[in-house]
Amino acid sequence: MVVLSAMTGAPAAWLVFPFVLLLLLIAIGPLFFAHFWHKYYKLIAVVLGAGVATYYLTQLHQPILVAETFAEYASFISLLLALYIAAGGIYVFADFESKASVNIAFFIIGAVLTNVIGTTGASILLIRPFMRINRYRLKPYHIVFFIFFISNLGGLLTPIGDPPLFMGFLKGVPFFWTTQHLILPWIIAMLVLSILFYFFEKRNTALDDVDVSAHYTNKIIVQGKQNFIWLALIILTVFIDPNVIDGIPFIEMHGKKVSFIRELLQLTIALIAYKSANKKALESNNFNFEPILEVAFLFFGIFMCMIPALQLLEHAGSSNTSPLSTHVIYWGTGLFSSVLDNAPTYVNFLALTLSMFGLSVGNINDIHTFIASENAIYLEAISVGAVFFGAMTYIGNGPNFMVKAIAENEGVKKIYHTYSIAGFGFNLVCILLVKCMAHER
Repeated sequence: MVVLSAMTGAPAAWLVFPFVLLLLLIAIGPLFFAHFWHKYYKLIAVVLGAGVATYYLTQLHQPILVAETFAEYASFISLLLALYIAAGGIYVFADFESKASVNIAFFIIGAVLTNVIGTTGASILLIRPFMRINRYRLKPYHIVFFIFFISNLGGLLTPIGDPPLFMGFLKGVPFFWTTQHLILPWIIAMLVLSILFYFFEKRNTALDDVDVSAHYTNKIIVQGKQNFIWLALIILTVFIDPNVIDGIPFIEMHGKKVSFIRELLQLTIALIAYKSANKKALESNNFNFEPILEVAFLFFGIFMCMIPALQLLEHAGSSNTSPLSTHVIYWGTGLFSSVLDNAPTYVNFLALTLSMFGLSVGNINDIHTFIASENAIYLEAISVGAVFFGAMTYIGNGPNFMVKAIAENEGVKKIYHTYSIAGFGFNLVCILLVKCMAHER
């Protein structure tokens, strides 16, 4: 992700306007002018993103910065696309009675699986069987809690689980550091969200007067099992990074080794997975590219438009004469992750935090020194803030968009409205987590 050190000063504040406009349109477009938005969102995202990029190229003369940002976008979308295709070729038929205990067990199992195949892979693999289990009483809150559990919070325990943590791994954070240090916030989140979901379930009276037990077979059937192989290969490619492994071809930008072999492998595997996929599995999943296209276009605009926003953030933080507290870093990372993509937010707050102690995010030895010190609590705050608050909005994390799009294609409406209700409960989780963090510095 971009660590914006090429410019010594902050950009003009007005450059943030395209980013704010895009966020506003994403928020209100589906609510107030849905037809117009669904018809023109691709054009809007491209025009705004390309406009900011063009200004940086022609007026600020920052071609490397734009190239780095586009390279990060390419890495981001190639992994999501590959996981989307590979997981989309696996059809899981889960036929169980829809009740609170079954759904909570589904969420916990899915959250654990997320740490193995990532939020994107788990979301695509599990959203349709989850909707099938609840087909007779499916409500928007089911989708929202699915996003909380599986598309975001569940992936806190490994770098594979969520993109921000993977970026930390590439910067030098040990693979199992997250498992060792973040297990308590993970357990608390799973417990509190399970309780909150239970209360939502008890208010759902759709089947109270109907006996549907005879309609369930209590079976799990999987089609397209060969795609698990492609899924595993895609996951392995994430470790092919020229900044970590010597000998891998790369493009150098500002001293940084930019990957392209990894992305080519991911796209190649995705193509093979799609061409060789079980046709019945694709049909059963109603597989199409519209959800991932929505992610691709909107996040192109987001990545490009957020360049000045991230620069202003880094400039504001580096001007402080004393270290910020862990609470400020936690809430700052979280709040920005809810309106930006959480992966670049993670890296920029990590860079900001390291700079407060005279260290550099680009130096792996500095990373190790930081982790070995008492200041490692800041990394916990950044990790939890980025992962958990990424669930607050559709743009906080890529899988959020895809799950929403898939659910809407299946006829689930007003998902956005439910976010405001469930989000209140989610904030309770955040408050509890703050209490588990270190004392105010």
